[in-house]
Amino acid sequence: MRRLPQKRNRMNKEALGGRLEREGLLRRQVKVLFGLLANIYGPDKLVVKAGKLEALSGMRSDILEEQVIALQKLAFEDPTIDSELARGDIPKAIEQVQDQLADMIARKWVEEKIERKIAERMQDRHDDYVREIKSQILKEDSDPENAHTLKKYAMLEKMETRRLSRSALEYLRPRSLKEVVGQDAAMKALLAKIASPYPQHVLLYGPPGIGKTTVARLVLEEAKKIKRSVFAKEAPFIEVDGATLRWDPREATNPLLGSVHDPIYQGARRDLAEIGIPEPKLGLVSDAHGGVLFIDEIGELDPILQNKLLKVLEDKRVMFDSSYYDPDQSGIPKYIRKLFKEGAPADFVLIGATTAQPEDVSPAFRSRCAEVYFEPLTPEHIRAIVKGAARRLRAKLSSTVSDIISEYTIEGRKAVGILADAYALAVFDQGGAVDSKKYVSITQDHVHQVIQSSRLAPNVPIKAGGPPVVGKTFGLGVWNYLGSILEIEAVTFAAKEKGHGSLRFNESAGSMAKDSVFNAASVIRKLTGEDVANYDVHVNVIGGGRIDGPSAGLAVTLAIWSALQNRPLRQDVAVTGEVSIQGRVKAVGGLFEKIYGAKQSGVKGVLIPRENEKDVPWGVKGVDVRLVDTVEEAIQHIALQI
Repeated sequence: MRRLPQKRNRMNKEALGGRLEREGLLRRQVKVLFGLLANIYGPDKLVVKAGKLEALSGMRSDILEEQVIALQKLAFEDPTIDSELARGDIPKAIEQVQDQLADMIARKWVEEKIERKIAERMQDRHDDYVREIKSQILKEDSDPENAHTLKKYAMLEKMETRRLSRSALEYLRPRSLKEVVGQDAAMKALLAKIASPYPQHVLLYGPPGIGKTTVARLVLEEAKKIKRSVFAKEAPFIEVDGATLRWDPREATNPLLGSVHDPIYQGARRDLAEIGIPEPKLGLVSDAHGGVLFIDEIGELDPILQNKLLKVLEDKRVMFDSSYYDPDQSGIPKYIRKLFKEGAPADFVLIGATTAQPEDVSPAFRSRCAEVYFEPLTPEHIRAIVKGAARRLRAKLSSTVSDIISEYTIEGRKAVGILADAYALAVFDQGGAVDSKKYVSITQDHVHQVIQSSRLAPNVPIKAGGPPVVGKTFGLGVWNYLGSILEIEAVTFAAKEKGHGSLRFNESAGSMAKDSVFNAASVIRKLTGEDVANYDVHVNVIGGGRIDGPSAGLAVTLAIWSALQNRPLRQDVAVTGEVSIQGRVKAVGGLFEKIYGAKQSGVKGVLIPRENEKDVPWGVKGVDVRLVDTVEEAIQHIALQI
């Protein structure tokens, strides 16, 4: 009877152990299910979700029933599940949760599989898109660089860092209009035309090296400073040389006006060429928009190009055309449509410079442009330029340096070049070093060395003056805006047979000058009664100079008259004028340059036709200008009475 309680105790212990084992199993299942939920939602999101479903306390509870209720709320996403579970219902509840989680996991797996396929397809499409974009970028901005080209580029960059000093001409170039010598009238005229509210196109005439380009550049800078000027501060000054400007009549290239790069040409952009779109390229006239386009030696421009430029001056636009352009084609950039439809703006002021005579410039250009003449530089101007350049170089000149240089050039640029060469010799003689605190001394020996090494000749080979001479006088000539004197002489001999004399003249003098000899014969017979046919007459231009035009008629007539009458002529007076067969002195051209040339040659007096009175530069000091109507009047001024 005593063994029965022991048996019951053993059975109770076994039952309790079974319950604890089942409860432990349930707890492990619950823990695993919470782990699955954490994997599905993620630990952080699971906590947030539990807070929203009021399951957070159950998750943290040690009571199995509360854990299972929290598990149900999370699995079914239902915060209203709040009933107490009986012990027998816990396994059932866990099984329901397991089924729900299985559905969730299966659904998630399917969704992830679909998303992976979607992502793969999107990645494939993205890769195709990226490859297409890369291909376009490579087409637009292909990198042609390699080790060889990069080495060449590095060499160029290294060369850019190494600079010698500026050239003398660049350093000594005038920096303001006040520094320009001898062109006051031309500067004032040009500035008035450019700075006007209605600026004009201008043609500049004059010999080389007197400052036409420099003045044009400086005038624009002065015009920018004037109130209400049409030129903005950033107005460009575009400079080009008409003698070197080349273009293709097919319009494949035209640096002045612009051109169209058709798809078949190498110059077109690759992306545009591939779809057959021509591309206009703007020229210098568009670069000069709002500013000044300066064309040096404008008379050397191709005649067809001149006509095209005139059209641009009228329209103030450059129009483009191409047989490849189709306005209905898609993919044409807006700027190309605008250029073909409206053209490119080209509203600028043209300043053309030339050393040619006005008659050699296109009449169409002259009719559209104001004209300004630059004065030839006198020896005084050259001396002033040399002294100004010496101050900039911090050079001390001996007393005769500027005088010597003025004898060998009438170009300001050339004078500065001679001075710069002499300066270099002076520095070399001092050991090659320049002390910024001391002046470099330039002597006449330095200048003579430059003259000798450069093989320079005196600018004025003929000097007037001296005692009166029979049969010799000075005429006036002009070439390329440079005046000079012509030494004309004549001798006469009685012909062997009366009435069968001969007339000889330089073969190189020109046909019109020879005609002057025959006119002179008629005039002399009228004045003296002497028949030139009774004499052998030889007229010579010393130095063999060519005489273009009839302006030497008066000089030839006076020389022959002096030889026939044995009357000496003054050698400090020069003459110019055409002589008619009635003995009248007719107007000629180039008076301004001729009188300046006479002054440089030491002439004290000049005889010119009265018809040229309005052309005389009366302000030339040291030259007495006299007006004559007839050969008789000229004789009274130049011939000595015997």
